[in-house]
Amino acid sequence: MKIAIGNDHVAVGMKNHITEYLTAKGHEIINFGTDTAERCDYPIYGKKVADAVVSGECELGILICGTGIGISLAANKVKGIRAAVCSDPYSARLTRQHNNANIIAFGARVVGEATAEMIVDEFLNAEYEGGRHQTRIDMISAIEQGEM
Repeated sequence: MKIAIGNDHVAVGMKNHITEYLTAKGHEIINFGTDTAERCDYPIYGKKVADAVVSGECELGILICGTGIGISLAANKVKGIRAAVCSDPYSARLTRQHNNANIIAFGARVVGEATAEMIVDEFLNAEYEGGRHQTRIDMISAIEQGEM
């Protein structure tokens, strides 16, 4: 799977760990994040990953900042993105199954490497269930379009 990854200066180490982890599993990772600890602004990287996912360049995205919150807020401003902050594997699985999330976000200051691996695994391995959940996805899209 081709996955976009983005991060700010706080999350360089976690991004590198997750990139190595997923590459070892056979995924192609496209790095849209910073590679230095020099202070930078997370919205830039949230948008880059969101654009790559919406355009189809990448199938899914992973965003990491201190908490995962700010960078996910930026990504969610891009039409067609459903980015969810998850600090546990259960939520990561359900956000794909029920919300058809296309980007997962988490905090390098919130979860450790082992938990981050589990979050990413659950997110990537889950499949959208559709059915009763599609009505809610359609409602989210209607809000995004200004129709609701």
